[in-house]
Amino acid sequence: MVRLSPISGRKLVNVLAKFGYKVVRQRGSHMRLSAPDRKSVTVPDYKAIDQSLIHKIIRDAEISIEEFIDNK
Repeated sequence: MVRLSPISGRKLVNVLAKFGYKVVRQRGSHMRLSAPDRKSVTVPDYKAIDQSLIHKIIRDAEISIEEFIDNK
């Protein structure tokens, strides 16, 4: 598994926006993002998201780790 450093929820949303994701709603500290022809994902609005949760969100969004790192 590739080691990813923790990043904030807002930074993760900005990276996912490069893949066509947009925030459709927010409830509390969780943002729901959707993109055409992709699964919707939920991203917590935390100061630091652990690498295991980042991996899960990337996997749910059907984005490879290399693509994510290149667009980070």
